[in-house]
Amino acid sequence: MREITIDTLVRLLRESAGEDESVQLDGDILDTTFEALGYDSLALFNTVSAIEREYSLEISEEEVGGAKTPADLLKTVNRALAGTS
Repeated sequence: MREITIDTLVRLLRESAGEDESVQLDGDILDTTFEALGYDSLALFNTVSAIEREYSLEISEEEVGGAKTPADLLKTVNRALAGTS
């Protein structure tokens, strides 16, 4: 089964939306809100679009809208990946 990891998510966040200099993405960020990490809804949209392209997925806006932390987004993406296997 394919699965996206936190390392992949961090890479895609950086590539799609950049990185706030005051935030360290290399630490334990799973339960930190995207807002606290310096990412707004547009940054999250761009990141999810990159995930969809890279993994040939389609994730609904409702599912993405419920993702407030990286852990939430990983669950959503990995659930979608499990459905495409």
